[in-house]
Amino acid sequence: MASQEEKQSQTFTDIFDEDEAEKSFLLSKPACLIIFGKPGSGKKTLARKLAQRWNCIFIEASEVIQTNIHEETEYGLKCQELLFKGESISEELVTEMILQKLESPEVAHFGYVLSGFPSLSEEYMTVSQQIEKIKNLKLKPDFLISIKCPDYDLCQRISGQRQHPDSGQVYQRSQWDPKVTEKHKKEKNQHEEEDEEEEQEEEEGGGGGGGGEETAEDPHKKAESFHQLVQRPEDILENAEERVGMYKDIMLHPLEELMSEQDCQCLIEVDGNQQPDDLFEKKACVASDNNFICCYCCFNKQDELFRVLSSYNLIAPRYRWRRSRWGQACPVALNEGDIVMGNPDFAVSFLGKMYLLSSPEALKTFMLNPRPYLLPPMPLPPCKVLVFGPPFSGRTTICNLIADKYKGEV
Repeated sequence: MASQEEKQSQTFTDIFDEDEAEKSFLLSKPACLIIFGKPGSGKKTLARKLAQRWNCIFIEASEVIQTNIHEETEYGLKCQELLFKGESISEELVTEMILQKLESPEVAHFGYVLSGFPSLSEEYMTVSQQIEKIKNLKLKPDFLISIKCPDYDLCQRISGQRQHPDSGQVYQRSQWDPKVTEKHKKEKNQHEEEDEEEEQEEEEGGGGGGGGEETAEDPHKKAESFHQLVQRPEDILENAEERVGMYKDIMLHPLEELMSEQDCQCLIEVDGNQQPDDLFEKKACVASDNNFICCYCCFNKQDELFRVLSSYNLIAPRYRWRRSRWGQACPVALNEGDIVMGNPDFAVSFLGKMYLLSSPEALKTFMLNPRPYLLPPMPLPPCKVLVFGPPFSGRTTICNLIADKYKGEV
């Protein structure tokens, strides 16, 4: 009875241990999604928007290629070499880059939104083998989003696409076709006139100023740029129908088997005829609780660091960032076996705690994935042992046994 009375008298106390709650969060799995759909259904557009909204890593073939080329990785240099020769990048190389990205530390921390995999091309791996790769990922997808769109509507939309040769931007028929644009303008003007009439009826007269049309761009310049638009080979109606037919023959059945194995609560089907923004708004609330953002702050004076940082970018009124168990020691350096004091220029707040990193490299590493540096037994002060003795006394054996026992290095 006494314990129950004590609990009732402390109704506003946190019954959960903070360290255990933080540990469970660090061990939790980030949100991971895969988007499926027919060619040209808008997978890439929706995936990019979802990745931006949920702070996940967007993974798609062209995006991975550009990232590797920009960072001049080993794969990126191979891609550059092939492109300079005028050759296409092989399906094997693209798949390896995608799988490497899926196993990267930043993906292990932030999660991913994967689009365009499995691929229709079976040059390197069959569709079934690609789906097996998805099933065997370390971070398995939590949600499967399938974009549904009738074949006729999709092929008509694809065949209406045009690309600007200089900028590479793709325009829909509703943007460049004068007949369609004029029709949309008339419908828009008609709706505006109806709205104005309703407002005038409600106000019983009154002056309603003439609403002029908004012209963000010069229509003559816009018309000139539309004259330069070209149709890509894959957007020709016959080719679009062939790609959609190939998708139904090769991809559809294995994907349906994969989705049938998924929990129905984690399987989302969306209408491909809707605008990407509408789809994005409808799905933006899914798994949003699994995301988190590090807030980065830089300061110049060591003495004022904790005072200033504790009141910066507050989560809630009167809530202050707190010191972590690491104090001013760098978590990355401590994990590597060295005690190095952090630099206030590389300060970061994460999960309500303050951390100081010792270098830009340590900050970048910590930002990609802070979990390995914060999980127990860290913070563990490094222990350095010197073993000495006469020749053939067993120094090497003892060193190896100590290193194996305490996970150290000889």
